[in-house]
Amino acid sequence: MSTLGLAMVEATPSPALRPYVTRLTAYHEHYERPVTRSEAAMPGAVLILGFGAPTEVDGRPVTSFAGGLGDRFTLTRTSEPAEGVQVFLTPFGARRLYDLPMRHLTNVVVPVEDVLGPWARAAVARLAETPSWTDRLALADRLLARRILTGPELGPEVPWAWARLLGSGGALRVSRLADSLGWSHRHLVARFHDQVGLTPKAAARVIRFERAARLVRAGTPIAEVAASCGFYDQAHLNREFRALGDLTPGQIRPRPGKPPRAD
Repeated sequence: MSTLGLAMVEATPSPALRPYVTRLTAYHEHYERPVTRSEAAMPGAVLILGFGAPTEVDGRPVTSFAGGLGDRFTLTRTSEPAEGVQVFLTPFGARRLYDLPMRHLTNVVVPVEDVLGPWARAAVARLAETPSWTDRLALADRLLARRILTGPELGPEVPWAWARLLGSGGALRVSRLADSLGWSHRHLVARFHDQVGLTPKAAARVIRFERAARLVRAGTPIAEVAASCGFYDQAHLNREFRALGDLTPGQIRPRPGKPPRAD
């Protein structure tokens, strides 16, 4: 494919995969000159099953890579044509897929073979041999479902607490979560570290940032976003956007005459 720019096709995960994967995307990117991006922190983990030229992630060249949740932005740089499948995992999808405590992947990106071994090499080879993007996404869905469903079973407590945090936009107090579960604060933090990779407080911070960014993109006044998302003031909102996204609210706010971005 010689077309310049970024081309993407997205598929809805199959029912068996939906508790663990939120999005599956086939992509191809090719630019006239190197492109550097700041990838914002998000309440999920990203897996790239890629082929073609490597991408620099925080200065490290990798083609297929895995990462956990983080509470900072990540710098990427694309110089040559690359393509593959991008997988957006829930924390619990990542925990079952990688079968290791998620605290080992907090703010970290590693070559996918480091966490998935021969399975990753075989999966990438099969995806690369599948020319149709629709077929490629269907194959990725099947491969991921088989792998994740053979991973370790997780108890319901942390997924319940995570869902409560998401539903509150990161506003729910950690003490309330612990009390509702009948756990100590220390036990809740330990279980979050294992299954999510962040403490509940850090997870709430990332969730709140994502909600605020979504509202700003939709055209909500910035002062209203700061108040409704629980920031102390607009200056606090700006600091969080810089720390977690390497941008300011004004950089993503829709301009007059332009429709809001869909993402």
